[in-house]
Amino acid sequence: MFDIAIIGSGPAGISAAINCKIRNKSFVLFGQNELSHKVEISEKINNYPGLPNITGEELNAKMREHLNSMEIEITDERITGIYKMKDKFTLLADRKMFEARAVILCLGAETVKPLPNERELLGRGVSYCATCDGMLYKDKKIAVFCDNADSEEEVEYLSELASEVYYSHRFESKIDKANVTHLESRITAVIGDGKMSGIELADGTKLDVDGVFFIKQAVAADVLLNKLEVEQGSIVVDRNMKTSIDGCFAAGDCTGTPYQIAKAVGEGNVAAHSAMKWLNNVK
Repeated sequence: MFDIAIIGSGPAGISAAINCKIRNKSFVLFGQNELSHKVEISEKINNYPGLPNITGEELNAKMREHLNSMEIEITDERITGIYKMKDKFTLLADRKMFEARAVILCLGAETVKPLPNERELLGRGVSYCATCDGMLYKDKKIAVFCDNADSEEEVEYLSELASEVYYSHRFESKIDKANVTHLESRITAVIGDGKMSGIELADGTKLDVDGVFFIKQAVAADVLLNKLEVEQGSIVVDRNMKTSIDGCFAAGDCTGTPYQIAKAVGEGNVAAHSAMKWLNNVK
């Protein structure tokens, strides 16, 4: 079990990890080896102290160099669920499980709005986790949306269970199976009243399915962790970056505006120190 699990490899998560390393805490940093895509594509960054007119690509390279110099590794796993137990958190990453005593959420800002009925029917035919809910749809008809090629193995897994799969994706898929139909029109809504009964496509087509899976790189914070307080899409935190869940802290764009790198780095620092102080008090 780790002392702290940090979810997100942007500036906030990197800042939190550096401070955990300095304080000699056991921790795991979940994210992507390319760090933050949002930072990477920034043409010029003029408001980060000490590094004027730096490009996002250059800043990411410096952050990666800092991590390497401290021997901080990134665990390239997509966290699909966090469960608060009595004295620990259990984190589900596809078919793997991790445990930590405290959690720091550095998820970034949610940029894609959910489809009509997507959130309302979550757990009632709508799922974000193939591993968690796949067996519920064995030999049934399902729809799957996937927004990144790295997660297509989850679609493969679902296709082995379901009798028929309607598949919507934003990249060139490698799946070629008799029971998988690649949709040419995107999914625009989930159909159902109290329980999901189908999906609607952009061309107006309606398809009856038993379940629909949204395999996304980013899952909304309050979906990831049940009962987490969120306001207008941002995680509610106090000055110490503490959330509504005891032992859970948050930092960066996921806590709201301003969406600035300097703010994210500062909040990551505060969140790490708050988490460590919380661990000491619990002991």
